Amino acid sequence: MNAVLWFRVTNPAQAIIQVANFNQAGYQLAVTALRNAIGQHQLDEGLKSRRQINAILQQLVDGAASPWGGQIEMVEIKDGEIPAFMQRAMAREAEAIREKRARIIKAEAGLEVGIKLPQGAKEMEGSPLALERRRMQMLSEIGIDNNTTTIVRIPAEFSNAARSFTRMMQPPEKS
Repeated sequence: MNAVLWFRVTNPAQAIIQVANFNQAGYQLAVTALRNAIGQHQLDEGLKSRRQINAILQQLVDGAASPWGGQIEMVEIKDGEIPAFMQRAMAREAEAIREKRARIIKAEAGLEVGIKLPQGAKEMEGSPLALERRRMQMLSEIGIDNNTTTIVRIPAEFSNAARSFTRMMQPPEKS
């Protein structure tokens, strides 16, 4: 993490007498405060909540430079670089979270299917036409591929019904 530190000398005599190198002391104070502030957060939190970390930094350094004759006006995180090994670890974690969600969704879908299928079967139980319609749907789903041959057995009741329907539709014979 990189941070920017704004400070000014308020008492030049103290800045020379109280500390060997005011600039170096301010830098060391800011680096220590940055480490403390970042150490309180997880990495992904730290990347998302810069304002909160900046406020913590300001609290940590506020007043610390006054005995040296200085005032630290503002400390802000400028940017952060994540090492490659951490990026890979974060990517693995994100993938594991997505995998977990996918498995939960799949399990919930399986549960719902387990509930709905018996309900549907119970509804179709009393209707032979509904059962036959479902059978025909399944056959069409099975035969989706072009290279599939499907042999369908048609119940005799359908054949008889079709013949009687055809007879009803034919005009009466002339004598």
